[in-house]
Amino acid sequence: MLNYLLHFFDTRRMLPRSLQAETGLLPPGREMYGEYIRIAVPSVCEMVLISLISMIDTVMVSSIGTDAVAAVGLVNQPRMIMLCLFFALNTGITAVIARRKGEDRRADANSTMRTAILMILGLSAILMAVLLPLSRALMLFAGAEAGRTLEASTEYFIILGWALPFQALSMGLCAAQRGVGNTKLTMQVNITSNLVNVVFNYLLINGIGPFPRLGVRGAAIATAIGMFVGFCLSLRAIFHSHGAFLSLSRHDSWKIDTQACKALTKVASSAMVEQLAMRIGFFAYARIVAGLGTDAFAAHQICLQFLNLSFSCADGLGVAGTSLVGQMLGRKRRDLAHVYGTLAQRFSLAAGLFLAAVCILLRHPLVSMFLSGDSTGVVRAMAVNVMIVLGLIQPVQMVSVVSSGALRGAGDVKYTARVMLITVTCIRPVLALLGVYICQNILHRSDIALLAAWSATLVDMSLRVTLMLRRYHSEKWHSIKV
Repeated sequence: MLNYLLHFFDTRRMLPRSLQAETGLLPPGREMYGEYIRIAVPSVCEMVLISLISMIDTVMVSSIGTDAVAAVGLVNQPRMIMLCLFFALNTGITAVIARRKGEDRRADANSTMRTAILMILGLSAILMAVLLPLSRALMLFAGAEAGRTLEASTEYFIILGWALPFQALSMGLCAAQRGVGNTKLTMQVNITSNLVNVVFNYLLINGIGPFPRLGVRGAAIATAIGMFVGFCLSLRAIFHSHGAFLSLSRHDSWKIDTQACKALTKVASSAMVEQLAMRIGFFAYARIVAGLGTDAFAAHQICLQFLNLSFSCADGLGVAGTSLVGQMLGRKRRDLAHVYGTLAQRFSLAAGLFLAAVCILLRHPLVSMFLSGDSTGVVRAMAVNVMIVLGLIQPVQMVSVVSSGALRGAGDVKYTARVMLITVTCIRPVLALLGVYICQNILHRSDIALLAAWSATLVDMSLRVTLMLRRYHSEKWHSIKV
């Protein structure tokens, strides 16, 4: 067993035969692991701590009641659709700047970052003008119930909408820093902003000291304050980074660089298709679950916190893989790019198996953290059952996220977009709808309808990881130009 594990994590065995003939001198395995861990650990800490803080946020909101948990949860998918343009652009920012870092083109990397900032400002203005007036309609479409969740969810969405420019700019600047491997800075920025969010949650949700008791509105205001703090910190870091690979100055030219814009658009346009496919699929899926009722959606929202936690861990491991794959391809070292991508996958598998055990074995106390005195036993029972399926999802989700991150680092976003369109947009909601229909109308078991919906997620994830790994091992991404 020990020998198998040593072989599994041996970097020399991660290099495919097709690249062995053209391989230069490979660094020692210890050195490669050290470089990967240097980037991955801050990124994982950042993503996981942010996810944990988000869970604390949900726990604080749950003190108001399960309707409040459901109201905040209903905002997530419409808000993610609003943010998908920026997620797509951030994919381009990280991939292009990582490639420029590998090519040692500092001026072009900084020009790309300035161009990205201007694009973010323009997109923010357009989205706010279009979506804020439609807030109530979006919440109704998401499944909000008048008298229970509609008013609170609409107000929450509007407050976060006004904070959109600060959030989007902070995300873009952090994406640029991840491209050059500066994950310590992004960790500091995002953890600080989220801690600010938690502090103001405590003060504003229940009204502590001189602060008013604002409930769900207080949670939204606290989130907006945290976003503004994150923006200030990321902007300050980039303007005070003299001598670093990435830096900004008021003396820089702020005209749009057409070449940088083309490079960003090339990656971001395909990433946009992927993001839209994901968000439409997630929205449809959330709408199906919301149709099961407020109690079922509250249970769904509780389990979603743990799914987001594992996604955050995978995303952190994937960021290191994305950055290193892009940098190595920029240096014309396809062999190192492949080894770093494979190394990230194997880390993610080990982490996924650990999280699976935690979710299944500790499901009762984990669910209990989110249930206050007014919660019904129905919510608890549904959530505990879903946690078993959630445990099975962990390893496949982890490897899927990291594999797709390596492909994005190489600029292979068209393929990842097609996979997301097939799995998330089509397969997951269709299977969820079919499972819910069978449980409610044929088996007459409404109590397990939520379990059927989550089983659709497991099928989606399993197919997705299979397709991502197949593409990765085809090595077609080695020759993509960015």
